[in-house]
Amino acid sequence: MPKKGSKKKPEEEGAMEIKKEEPDVAAAPDAAAAGVKREREEEDGGGGSSKQVKAESSKVEPSADDDDLDVDDYDEARLDAILPDDDRENKELVGIAPRKPAAPQRFCPYLDSINRHVLDFDFEKVCSISNSHLNVYACLVCGKYFGGRARGSPVYFHSLEHNHHVIMKLDTGRVYCIPDNYEVLDSSLHDIKHNLNPTYATQQVKAIDVDVKYARGIDGTEFIPGTVGLNNLKNTAYINVVVQALTCVAELRDFFLLPENYAKSRSPLVQRFGELIRKIWNPSAFKGQVSPHELFQAISVLSNRRYRSDAHSDPAEFLTWLLNS
Repeated sequence: MPKKGSKKKPEEEGAMEIKKEEPDVAAAPDAAAAGVKREREEEDGGGGSSKQVKAESSKVEPSADDDDLDVDDYDEARLDAILPDDDRENKELVGIAPRKPAAPQRFCPYLDSINRHVLDFDFEKVCSISNSHLNVYACLVCGKYFGGRARGSPVYFHSLEHNHHVIMKLDTGRVYCIPDNYEVLDSSLHDIKHNLNPTYATQQVKAIDVDVKYARGIDGTEFIPGTVGLNNLKNTAYINVVVQALTCVAELRDFFLLPENYAKSRSPLVQRFGELIRKIWNPSAFKGQVSPHELFQAISVLSNRRYRSDAHSDPAEFLTWLLNS
């Protein structure tokens, strides 16, 4: 024990200073952790509990352009916006994040690859790979139908395998470039969109019997709108003759040339018949004949296969059934 009044040795003073500084050294990690936590909370928007941060990270805030997106703009391959950090190790799927397409462009380097000679929008709109009716696209290079637009879809693989990059969604008529996934806005595509879904103004319908013009298809075939031929689907001549007769009834024709007249109808027979009438009277058609394939499919389903392509039927009997349906 040192005596009173005696000075402490330098070694003892150094030991006491080290003892006093030990609590500060032990508390340093806690202060650093608190600082890191505060920085993370500031980055997340001013603080808040981890539960709130996790809940907010699992939400996808809709943008002003979300109304313009379709089903294929949502892709399971992009989960960063909704997969919380705590669940990254478990790879838990908590939803589907929007795969925002690139901004629409008026220039596409692949527009020259479009082949209008092979485009035919008269056939049933089903995927040639999966036979699905959902989200069907037409390749504007080869004319084939494929489903989907997201990564891993038939359209996506078709684009990569065959270098066919321009597609059109058959429900909306919007044209996209794949796999870059941007919408193409170009005035040269108006004729293709019009052939997919012909539309007419009220003044055009009123003058359709007065202003008669010859038209020419892209193959050089001349035709008069309204008098084009209908392809015979094996034994469907009885359907063709009835349809041709009904297209000559002015009141019936004028009604179906304006889609807004029957837009609220849920009958697929009404919708398919209206589409066929509009294609028959289309002055900008690519060819001088139309295939009633989609109308025949609706007739076959609604009649419980009473009217089929492999058997003849009486046209008068079919006309009675069609008008009553």
